[in-house]
Amino acid sequence: MPRAGRCDPTPLIELDASVKHVLVLGAGKSSPYLIHHLLQNAEAGGWRVTVGDVDERMARERVGSHPRGAATRFDVNDEEGRSSLIESADVVINMLGPMYQDLVAWDCVAHGKHLLSVSYRDQAVRDLDADAKKKDVLLLFELGLDPGIDHMSAIQIIHGVRAKGGRITAFRSYGSGVPAPGQDTNPLQYVITWNPRNVVMSAEHGAQYMEDGAIKCVPWHHVFHHTWPVSVDGVGEMEAYPNRDSLSYMQSFGLEGVHTMIRGTLRYPGWSETWAQIVRLGLPNEHLRIPRLAERTYREVTEMFLPLSHAGPPIESRLAKFLQISPTGRIMQNLKWLGLLADEPTGCRGDTAAAMLVDLLSKKLPLRESDRDLVILLHSMDVEYPDRPAERITSTFKSEGKAAGFTAMSVSVGLPTALAVRELLDGRLKLRGSRIPTEPEIYEPILAALEREGLKFEEKVERLG
Repeated sequence: MPRAGRCDPTPLIELDASVKHVLVLGAGKSSPYLIHHLLQNAEAGGWRVTVGDVDERMARERVGSHPRGAATRFDVNDEEGRSSLIESADVVINMLGPMYQDLVAWDCVAHGKHLLSVSYRDQAVRDLDADAKKKDVLLLFELGLDPGIDHMSAIQIIHGVRAKGGRITAFRSYGSGVPAPGQDTNPLQYVITWNPRNVVMSAEHGAQYMEDGAIKCVPWHHVFHHTWPVSVDGVGEMEAYPNRDSLSYMQSFGLEGVHTMIRGTLRYPGWSETWAQIVRLGLPNEHLRIPRLAERTYREVTEMFLPLSHAGPPIESRLAKFLQISPTGRIMQNLKWLGLLADEPTGCRGDTAAAMLVDLLSKKLPLRESDRDLVILLHSMDVEYPDRPAERITSTFKSEGKAAGFTAMSVSVGLPTALAVRELLDGRLKLRGSRIPTEPEIYEPILAALEREGLKFEEKVERLG
């Protein structure tokens, strides 16, 4: 996470002024393939690439010795340095955490620079729409996998249905990043292939969706209790939980008339029952500051979140009683395996329980070099037609990473963004303002290029009734 310090805004490559400057902010787990693809196409595309990260060593590793690449230390909280570096770019790609996207977006508008981001578009950047248009700037958000490819593929199906005179009555869309099947990973059947903070705080906003005409509002501490089974061809049965505010996409997708609107996340069965208890305990908390957290043991921190006890049973028994779970059951075993009851210092550089969890997940759930990850997108839409029976369209995207190579998460998050850079710098993408990729001018060329790269959806249509 960015810390105090200065970033060096000095240009790192001296090239012809006609060479465009692409600035990538963030060199974390989702960035490697994006940076690789941009560098591999830099000469043909007529651009150079600078990668900025608070960890300059990691940024340099991503760039390597490529003649059109450079790396620099970048601290998003250094206002002067951030502004200068953004001013030097033609296109800025924000791969930082969602909490920083407003800062980057404001600077991009101020300096008249295009911005591409894989993060969700929040209200603050929506409100920049008019200013971005005045500056002839495109602020394009939700351009990764989920959100990103899911939006583009969904809206393409929706537009295709309407062209045939159909009306969508139910919309369900799911995304996932998990270990590929058939591997011996860990008891939670999960690995970290993207920002672990996003995993820890995945329920912080709660969720809202609609099913059979009934709106369901799910507070943050109950998100992982709202689960249901979803079958994925070639993978088997997974469990889904609701993802943020599904209803907000009814207007974005033009689906105001549907009776079911669900956007969800998929995990292997069992994840939610364990994570629900971590949430119930209160550990995903970024507000309470814990003194000397690095020196405290995981067991000591877990004890802090239990009711005060001057004496009595051991922590294991009290934890089980507080969470109302079996002291010898699978959930308790998972909590122990994760290390929440370990008598060892956390060593955490942050000072919150959430920061401790982020660090712990990175240690306990890494993707080993011998392992492969799997990303999944699944759309299921019920469609009515005026002149033929109703049908259900199921569209499924699956992609596996390569052992000791690029993860499927990195490829599927980074490639759409890299393709958008080319569309933008080649002058084919002329839209301006604050947007998500639901316009044909954005999604058609990107989906076509993804399919040429082997990233495509398999569609199945079945009659209803």
